[in-house]
Formats: sequence, C-alpha cells, structure tokens
Amino acid sequence: MPSPQYVAPPAPTATPAAAPPLAAAVVLGAGSGSRVGAEVNKVLLPLRGVPLLAWSVRTALATPGVGPVVVVCRAGERAEVAHLLGEHLAEDLEDRAPGHEVLLVDGGSTRQASEQAALDVLAPRIADGAVDVVAIHDGARPLADVELWQRAVAVAREHGGAVPAHDLPGLLPRAGGALPIAGTDRLVGVQTPQAFRAAPLVASYAAARAEGFDGTDTAATYARYAEAAGHEAAGTIRAVPSGPRNLKVTFADDLALAAELLD
Repeated sequence: MPSPQYVAPPAPTATPAAAPPLAAAVVLGAGSGSRVGAEVNKVLLPLRGVPLLAWSVRTALATPGVGPVVVVCRAGERAEVAHLLGEHLAEDLEDRAPGHEVLLVDGGSTRQASEQAALDVLAPRIADGAVDVVAIHDGARPLADVELWQRAVAVAREHGGAVPAHDLPGLLPRAGGALPIAGTDRLVGVQTPQAFRAAPLVASYAAARAEGFDGTDTAATYARYAEAAGHEAAGTIRAVPSGPRNLKVTFADDLALAAELLD
C-alpha cells in the first residue's frame, strides 16, 4: 500500500462510538498540462489566484459528511501540492473535524492506477466501516459545488452508484458501449464526482486489477465488476442531474471560461 502524506497533522481521531460512517473524497491530480498548453500539471494552474486542484479539495472539505480527502498527485509533485494546498486552504484545514484530514498519495500512469492508489489508502477505513461511500472527482473540474457532491453521495448510499450527467443536445448516440446508468434514456455527458458504495468499489477494483482491466472512468469499472465480485450491495448506478457549468479544464479556453463562470 502506498504511504500517504498528510497536508496538515490529522485532527484528533477520537470519535463517538455511534458516529455515522463518512464518505471519502478522492481528487485526481496526476495528469499533465499538455492539451491546455501549459508546462506544468494543469491542476496546478491558477484560477482566480487559486490552483485548480485547491478549488475541488476545498469543496470536498466543505461538504457535510465527507472526509477524509485523498489527493492523488503526479509522481514527484507531492511536496509542491502539499505546499500549495497548505497555503491556499489554511483556514479550511484548521476547521477540520476528526476523520476529515487531507492525504496525498502518488498516482499511477493511468487513471485506473491512480484511483487504485487512493483506494489502497482508504481500504482500512472501508474495512472497519468508518467509510461507506467513496466519491472520485477530477481535479480539473473546479466548479463542481457542494450541492452536487451531496447529491452524488446520497444517491450512491441509497442505490449503489451515482454519476453526474447532463443532456448533450443535437448529438446522435453510437450503438453499443453504453454504461448501465439508470435514470436516463438520453445521450448524456458524464462528469464527476462519481460516488459509489465503498466495499463493492474496492472489490470491483481488485477484480479489475487481477484481469488487467483499465476503465475509462470509475463507473466503467464498477459497472463491469461490482456485482460479479460477489457484492449484493453493489446496487445500480443512477444518473444525478448536473449541467455544463461543471466543466473540465482541458484546453486553455476552458480555464478562461471557468473564470468567467465564477462571475
């Protein structure tokens, strides 16, 4: 299991015996800046003077019932990410409740490998019931708000999985390859945070690792393996209404658009 790094010393861990389980947040930041035209990892680019990654971590910390937050870093960038998060989220980190620490872990060469690294860190808390839902989010989606995080977690807890989706008008669906996402029969754009019941998620990723499967996103792996892994609690993946404002910064124009949308 990878050794995580804490952005700040953990808050006291003593919690009431009857404390309800938390939802863990995973924020992925192990990509690059090639398509956005930057010489650095795009999640470190500033949006209104704050790194893209910090916007997502701040929102996760502000979401009731969400903690811990695991930030997946590109290899060699842990120290820089820790410094930036500590600098821009100082007040947010001071107000943490027990169990709401921020941890950093190195990612892998693929999205699947990075998600697996985060799940390895969370596995002990999932095994003992402290975490019952995991929400995985792209660090390059800085405008996902607390309400969307809350809806995704609540739907995952009730049904098994939750994927934010919004209509894509004017496009024709391509036959085959559709994910079994209940609650929509239209062509939709799939976003993050994607949330899932934690134990079936860990089991599905273990099965995927054994087969060498690399999913396009978390939902693809969960849909393929969660039920087959023997988890009756896998449930179904439900669509959670979202919109185009929850954009992903991929190109330089996206960063400018995100700044405009903040107005």
